[in-house]
Amino acid sequence: MWSVDDHLEDVLTTVRPLEPIELNLLDAQGCVLVEDITVPVSLPPFDNSSMDGYAVRVADVAGASEEFPAVLEVVGDVAAGPSDPPEVGPGRAARIMTGAPLPPGAETVVPVEWTDGGLGEGPVTGMRARSLGPEGAEGEVRVHRPAGARAHVRAAGSDVRAGDRALEAGTVLGPPQIALLAAIGRGRVRVRPRPRVVVVSTGSELVQPDEKLAHGQIYDSNSFALTAAARDAGAIAYRVGAVEDDAETLRSTIEDQLVRADLMVTTGGVSVGAYDVVKEALAHVGDEDEPGGGVDFRTLAMQPGKPQGFGSIGPDHTPILALPGNPVSSYVSFELFVRPAIRTLMGLPDVHRPTVTATLAAEKALTSPKGRRQFLRAVRDGGSVRPVGGSGSHLVAALAHADALIVVPEETESVEPGAEVRVLLLR
Repeated sequence: MWSVDDHLEDVLTTVRPLEPIELNLLDAQGCVLVEDITVPVSLPPFDNSSMDGYAVRVADVAGASEEFPAVLEVVGDVAAGPSDPPEVGPGRAARIMTGAPLPPGAETVVPVEWTDGGLGEGPVTGMRARSLGPEGAEGEVRVHRPAGARAHVRAAGSDVRAGDRALEAGTVLGPPQIALLAAIGRGRVRVRPRPRVVVVSTGSELVQPDEKLAHGQIYDSNSFALTAAARDAGAIAYRVGAVEDDAETLRSTIEDQLVRADLMVTTGGVSVGAYDVVKEALAHVGDEDEPGGGVDFRTLAMQPGKPQGFGSIGPDHTPILALPGNPVSSYVSFELFVRPAIRTLMGLPDVHRPTVTATLAAEKALTSPKGRRQFLRAVRDGGSVRPVGGSGSHLVAALAHADALIVVPEETESVEPGAEVRVLLLR
């Protein structure tokens, strides 16, 4: 038997990160940067207003109040975007919009709510649209409160300065990171692309959802589960409909799919039965021009998921992981072996799910076969964890409610309630 750790090490030492490519920003979402990004232009690039209001000199509004407002001449508008802003001299104000550059001569911004909006009445709650009140950029404005120097002003470079490091190599590009790259003017970046994963399920008994079941048939859930899991891990995943138990058909299907695969995943047909088609189809398939290549089928010291296959196939030596067909075995195997392989292809430094310790909350002791590492579906509740469902590898319903796996070591045959256990977090 192979140990879980030895099989995983074999997978991760064989799989290599994908070569970097340059992508447009939105195409790079979910990818890993391979370069440090330096800020070419400060953010914001100029002093600008954080409020709708009036740009003024501090001395002109000192001591202003509702009883004794400061009365200033309005010399024009300053809107966001290219413009020729008016100069703000003594006793003057420029109506300014949020994001607009601070005009020359202005030292601070008074929010419009602190003024009469040029209407000659009490404090207003906002400005009238320019199309409805173009006269608002002229005349007089009464300011009812003072403002300190650079109040409501966003200083140039207050976010990041030119020459700063915006993002480091190894960063996964999510929406906030893409926003930052766009804000500093980067439209393309060098990244490791998201790996393309093809999932193939096998079994003549499998029927697609929404079709009618005949006697002896079941719905194909594994291909949906593993394709979704691959996408959750960061891959671009393609699902292939279930292939019947025919070795030649399976070989042909896999060969057809290699053109769009950085990683192949099969489920089912890897045990010791007479109809285990994956084992039959791939056990003697070698890599072209690579002695010793092909797929190795193994027995692992784990439960569920004892039968496993791993190797590489095709002219590009595409990695392939062959997983067992029982739903729980398939999903646990994905979490332990396929997910880390996908994350390795992406170039991520940490490819594993996090693990924690928790107190076992169970009505009776958990038993585990000696010599096998057992993974039990479980639900966490604060610092405790409780198993859900039985130990059968076909019990998919409990898997839908689990958010963790309890890990029982090979040398442990029984775990008492209240004991500390290691827990693999699934979300």
